[in-house]
Amino acid sequence: MTMTVQALHTFPERGQDGREHERAEVTAEGLVGDRPKRAAVSVVGHDAPATRANLVLDVPTAQVESLAGRLVRVGGVLLAVEATGNACPGLYAAVGEPGTLAVGDAVEVVEEEA
Repeated sequence: MTMTVQALHTFPERGQDGREHERAEVTAEGLVGDRPKRAAVSVVGHDAPATRANLVLDVPTAQVESLAGRLVRVGGVLLAVEATGNACPGLYAAVGEPGTLAVGDAVEVVEEEA
């Protein structure tokens, strides 16, 4: 099943509402305009309770979590995704290749090079 980006959010200030975007620039530190957090990018599915995730995908969070430990490409961005290691739903991701991503971009699993 194909996964795509359903929503993009940044949370510039702690405790304040997030901002929704159609497109976002991503650097090694995360989405431009987002405040620094535990991980550069956070990813959940469409069924996650209210979270402060940057990427919301159009599949259930359980399916998103099946990507843990993989490299994925979303738009022009390469992400290394991993479990959050706590009770938060979804995944955390480190940025392997900065770039731009947008609502509607497909999530492609990238095979690790041997």
